[in-house]
Amino acid sequence: MSGDEHGWANPTPAGLVALGLACFTFFAVLSGAVKPTAIPLLGIWLIGGFVVQIIVGLVELKDGNSTGGNVFLFFSSFFMLVGGLEFIFKYFAMLYKWPLDPTIDGWAWLTLTIAVWLWTPAYFKATSLMTLLVFGLDVAMPFITLCDLGKLPASYHVYAAYPLLFSGCLALYIASAIIVNTAYNKTVFPLTKPWSA
Repeated sequence: MSGDEHGWANPTPAGLVALGLACFTFFAVLSGAVKPTAIPLLGIWLIGGFVVQIIVGLVELKDGNSTGGNVFLFFSSFFMLVGGLEFIFKYFAMLYKWPLDPTIDGWAWLTLTIAVWLWTPAYFKATSLMTLLVFGLDVAMPFITLCDLGKLPASYHVYAAYPLLFSGCLALYIASAIIVNTAYNKTVFPLTKPWSA
């Protein structure tokens, strides 16, 4: 128990670890650090992240955090659950040579990219480290979108990999700062001030 009036502790660190996991594993796939045969396993990890992020999103919304709650909800659904199921499905489609038109993914990613871009100013009120984390996603997502739409060659996925790794590192640091600082009831891992009041 956190001791606050709701009786719930802050779930954000768990959601950030799930985000960090997605960022690190996407980096591994997009940078070529793992073989394509790792794709079904990635799908399973993302489905696990879905469970974490949907719970975090609902608790955040219960506590009145519109930005964090909504972001975790759509990340849990589209990045985690749909992404995980798609990775597994696409692997078997490739293996058995099922015909697919993957450009639909580009249209879906376009929607998510626009949403993240338009919601980014809400993070100016969060710690500036969180804002930088979101900026990393802002940079990575258009490359995924344009590659999936067929507007850029698949080799450009690598340009999404490194901003995702950057965002994943920040997600893990922020999650650790929240957990450790809360446990000690003081600043052990510093968090930066917001860019906007």
